[in-house]
Amino acid sequence: QVQLVESGGGLVQAGGSLRLSCAASERAFSRYLMGWFRQAPGKEREFVAAIGWSAGTTSYTDSVKERFTISRDYTKNTVSLQMNSLKPEDTAVYYCAACGPVCRAPTRPYEYGYWGQGTQVTVSS
Repeated sequence: QVQLVESGGGLVQAGGSLRLSCAASERAFSRYLMGWFRQAPGKEREFVAAIGWSAGTTSYTDSVKERFTISRDYTKNTVSLQMNSLKPEDTAVYYCAACGPVCRAPTRPYEYGYWGQGTQVTVSS
């Protein structure tokens, strides 16, 4: 059974850091594009970051550039999101997702076929 499991969410003060992790149950995900999305109350699900099957290819939404870093560990079959200089506006449920084997629009949620359960990130002011 295909599963993605997130961990690492929590409560942090503005300016602090959190590291989210996503564990994939299938080795096949090593060939998929992996992404992080977030959804705040009353807002649409928003693209945050993505990393290709080649770890050197990454992309970020403008609001998190220079603050967040996405990475993956092919040995452990995990993907992580290091979040620094957190702001209250970053508060949301964060979701790990996998797009593939063909991913034509990696910033669009509908392109992702596999999703984790989500982990809450709350940034206090």
